[in-house]
Amino acid sequence: MRDSGLESSCLLFFFQDVPATLEALRHAGVKVWMLTGDKVETATCIAVSAGLKARQHSLTILSSQSIRTPSQTQEALERFAMGPSESVLVVDGRVLGAALQHFPHYFVRVAAQAPAVVCCRCSPTQKADVVRFVKKFTGRRACAVGDGGNDVSMIQAADVGIGIVGKEGRQASLAADFSITQFSHLRRLLLWHGRNAYQRSAKLAQFVIHRGLIIAFIQVIFSAIFYFIPLAIFQGWLQVGYATYYTMAPVFSLVLDEELPEDVVFMFPELYQTLKNGRVLSVKTFFGWVWKSIYQAAVVMMGAVALFENSFTNVVSITFTALILAELLNVASEIQTWHPLMIASEICTVVIYIFSMFILRSYFDITFIMTLTFWAKVTAVTLVSWVPIQIFKAVKKTLQPPQHAKLASP
Repeated sequence: MRDSGLESSCLLFFFQDVPATLEALRHAGVKVWMLTGDKVETATCIAVSAGLKARQHSLTILSSQSIRTPSQTQEALERFAMGPSESVLVVDGRVLGAALQHFPHYFVRVAAQAPAVVCCRCSPTQKADVVRFVKKFTGRRACAVGDGGNDVSMIQAADVGIGIVGKEGRQASLAADFSITQFSHLRRLLLWHGRNAYQRSAKLAQFVIHRGLIIAFIQVIFSAIFYFIPLAIFQGWLQVGYATYYTMAPVFSLVLDEELPEDVVFMFPELYQTLKNGRVLSVKTFFGWVWKSIYQAAVVMMGAVALFENSFTNVVSITFTALILAELLNVASEIQTWHPLMIASEICTVVIYIFSMFILRSYFDITFIMTLTFWAKVTAVTLVSWVPIQIFKAVKKTLQPPQHAKLASP
């Protein structure tokens, strides 16, 4: 991050809600580094006025006026590392250049311990180098925010670049991944839109994997039951329909979901840390979806076999219908905030499937699917494949409530 370099008005930050934004980012667990071309006095004034330095923090200034050699720079960093942990580190351009040239790893490791870092008199190259070294030596994702042409290299070096459209032109916003008009918009961009984008992408990716795994496991179980005959249980239009108009709309409607209301996200910025920890998309959650796919595939396939009909077509009808309904229920159980398009996608999918059953007569026995026996068997198989998972999720939610429930509790 950098400031606009306006020495005459440190209070500019208050008009743009910068202190509130930085406070929210601090609670969200985001480390803020201020990279600016201003002199030490101006940068320190801005850091204090903007709330980058909290009341409980002290200031440690490493200036070229007292530090002239690389060895002195290293000694100063060692003293800082052994000092109080609640001290904001302020470094000027010459000291920063020496540190980045001779011992960048040690500098980043020491500076990362500080609640905030202010780098003054930085050149565009130094700004980009700081971003690259932070990414390299901490293993964290870096987001760079700038508003001028001298911030372009820094923005492009970061994992996510954000440009602010301002008096210094549009170079930064044109070079960035995202463009905003005020620094205060950063809070909404990260805490709200960033959260939703990550949650939706994670949920959609894992659900698409589940959608493919469950039908694959059904085929494996079917082949094992019937002595590995070279025959696909779902053929032709059933496979095409499963991948497209039977499941596509409900699954992709998950991109409209909102886990939490916007006011709750802003009230508890600490919730952002659950995303940083990878609890939404991880190896653990992936294998959770794998086991869910195995369980539901086993219930659907073996349930249809247990309720075996004389006709193979009837077995396929029960299995495929239970599979489609189970997938629709899976989508519904993952939704936190219903959107009209979500409801429409679920209803339209059911209507399309029932309508297609009367058209695809080579796959469905019309006489059988219009009996209560068929729907009773389908309902039984579907509920057995879906209800136990929901009971497990409810018990887990009670014993291990989500972070937002803990924060909201008195």
